[in-house]
Amino acid sequence: MKTKVWAHRGASAYAPENTLEAFSLAVRQKADGIELDVQMTKDGKLAVIHDETLDRVWNSSGFVKDFTMEELKKLRCSKDWPEFPEATIPELYEVLELMKPSGLTVNIELKTNIFRYKGIEKAVLKLVKKVGLEERVIYSSFHHPSMIKIKKLNPDALTGLLYSEGFINVPYYARLIGVEAIHPSFHLLRSKKLIKEAKKRKLSIHTWTVNDKNIMEYLAEQEIGAIITNYPDIAREVTDRRENIYDTISSI
Repeated sequence: MKTKVWAHRGASAYAPENTLEAFSLAVRQKADGIELDVQMTKDGKLAVIHDETLDRVWNSSGFVKDFTMEELKKLRCSKDWPEFPEATIPELYEVLELMKPSGLTVNIELKTNIFRYKGIEKAVLKLVKKVGLEERVIYSSFHHPSMIKIKKLNPDALTGLLYSEGFINVPYYARLIGVEAIHPSFHLLRSKKLIKEAKKRKLSIHTWTVNDKNIMEYLAEQEIGAIITNYPDIAREVTDRRENIYDTISSI
């Protein structure tokens, strides 16, 4: 199985994270999918932004939840990205419409681990259905009750558990609550035990955030489901090269 390449917040090593510019670049760099983060604004819109606060990336401060979408649209990137003066915080529907003709998978992370954003699960599912991307979206969250809620609202939705340290026997736990994938931090995959157990339970592994080429090569060798990376172009080279080597060996 060839490991997929998912662009983390878009091609975020080369463009402002979670912007249309970063997602467009991910398509051009031949990623298989994108990963993005969703939060809810003061007026109930779905904003694509990672942090609960604006300070790190945008020229403002405060919580996303305290701004309307119209107010967020007026913000621009910080001094770190002077070459993208027009980049703004997109609404989820903008990103989905952008991705629709691309064929890429869209991993939507619900940012409900700090603020619960009442109704966000239902709102996201409704929008994905409206745009017609139900077959290409997987939902994930560090707040696992959100994944249970997604499943209750749509049993056919694909879901994945985001996690880092502190969990025991995650593949068993994942199957217990009915998800199809696990999304561990990449350093948890240094041991092949987790990979073996996940495959045994027919769980896909989508790991974050893999920016080191050697680690990409290791994960591709293990044939995990997807590498989530800020550098989709480099990961694409790694996974394509491994596929070419495999094809060559198979033809001998």
